[in-house]
Order: sequence, then C-alpha cells, then structure tokens
Amino acid sequence: MVTAADRAKGPARASVWLGGKATRTRRTDQPAGLDLDKITAATVRLLDSEGLAKFSMRRLAAELGVTAMSVYWYVDTKDDLLELALDAVMGELVLPGTVDGAETGTGTETETGTGTETGTETEPDGTETGPDGTEGGTEAGADWRIQLRRLAAGYRSVLVRHPWVSPLVGVFLNIGPHALKFAAVSQEVMRSADLPLRGQTGGLAAVFQFVYGFGTVEGHFRDRCARAGMTQDEYHQHAMGGMSEQPSLRRTFEQAQDLMAARGGDTVEEMRERDFDFALDLLIAGIEAKRGA
Repeated sequence: MVTAADRAKGPARASVWLGGKATRTRRTDQPAGLDLDKITAATVRLLDSEGLAKFSMRRLAAELGVTAMSVYWYVDTKDDLLELALDAVMGELVLPGTVDGAETGTGTETETGTGTETGTETEPDGTETGPDGTEGGTEAGADWRIQLRRLAAGYRSVLVRHPWVSPLVGVFLNIGPHALKFAAVSQEVMRSADLPLRGQTGGLAAVFQFVYGFGTVEGHFRDRCARAGMTQDEYHQHAMGGMSEQPSLRRTFEQAQDLMAARGGDTVEEMRERDFDFALDLLIAGIEAKRGA
C-alpha cells in the first residue's frame, strides 16, 4: 500500500501499467482462488451495480469475501483498480481486423462479457449489418467507413453499458493492452481514410469525442431512468410534460417541436439512434471532403 512517506519520496506513477503490484502472483498466505483477474472482474461488477461514488476497497473486499489487506497485496491503491477495470471493459470491443478470437470477420461475433452471439445480415447494397443495424464487414480491406462506424458503435456501447467509464477516461492515461489495441486499430482505420497525416488525429478526435459525449449522456440518462424506476420513454414524457408547463421554458419547448417531429421515431431509443446515425454520417462526410487535401 502507498503510504504518505512513500508519496513524499517522489511523484506518484502516472499509471498502474507503468509499475506497481499489478504483475505480482499470489502469496502462499493469501486466500486461495484470489487473483488480479478475479479482483478486477469483481470491481467491474460493483461499479456496474452500485456506481463509482459508492465503490471502495472495503466494499470490494466484502464482495470477494476477503480482507482489504488481501486486495492490497495485488494493487497499491483504489485508483489502480479503477484503471484496471477501465481497461477490462475496453476489452469488450470487437475490433476490425483482429484474429485473436474477438473478431474474425466470419459473419459472427461474440460480445465479451455478455455471451451474446450476433450474426450479420446483408443489406440490398451489399453492406453487412448486425441485428442492431450496426454495419459490419471487418475483413482485411473492408471500407474504412464501415470500420469507423463499427468502432464508433462499439465505443458508444461500452460507455452506455458502464456509465462509470466516462468520468474515468480523462483521469487515466488509458495505456492498458485493450485500450492500446483500440487506439492502434482506430489509427489504422483513419489512415485508410486517406486524410493528410496532419489531420488524422483531428479526424479521430472528431469521431470519438463525439461518441464519448453522446455515449456519456445516453449512459447516464439510462442509469437515471433505472434508478427512478421508470422506462426511458416514461421518464422522457414526464420531463417533457413538466417543461411544457413552465412559462419560462414553454417558448423554447414549442420551438423545438418541429425539430422533434422531423427527427421521427416513436421511442427514445429510436430517436436516439436516428440522431447518432445522422451525426456520424455528417462526420464521415466531413472526413471524405478532406481526403487527399
């Protein structure tokens, strides 16, 4: 465990991946069956079920049925565990071109952590799509637009399934193995888009910072609805009804009605999907306009 005296000797390390106890093996006097993978998995479960604010080493130890000191044999701080959990959920992403079992381009994929196998369907234009409408086709040489959409959809899904991820993304360096693989694949896809080299990081920022913002809002909205004991549609109707009754908000609310009607969609999920798809289309169109510039 890092003590005040240890911290006084020098600045704390920037990442758990740059040193610390994360590579240690179990001592003979440690609880049988306890290892870093199990500790990390339990951390993810607790963050999913109880949220970031309630997470503590004491709560984690209770979940594992061990003492807090047993956990500290494997990590130095709570931040170490949060960083490990963050990279673990990045491992749920199915990446274009990978051949390590996460994704093979054969028409099926297994979403890590859910055990759900999803097939692909072929649209009239030849584009492969999954059951959720996400474009597929990740074999070598696949169109960069398809691959970029798939990466964006995957990242959004992680943010929505795990609302605690978004507050941590800007806190840690995100240099774990899964995060680095995601970054490498994303960079390779952007290179395929034929943007000038000086603009490729900007292209990645445009897409993935948009996805980060969209997925963060979506994830926290879903979480708030669940905690309120309401469906997303029920919560939306409740909120819209309250806004329409407030004189100070009524004009803005009325002005937005034509936008809402034009967007279409009978449910919050449908409206959200239309917005996400169209916004991503705009970003890809912008990248296409800058190709070879």
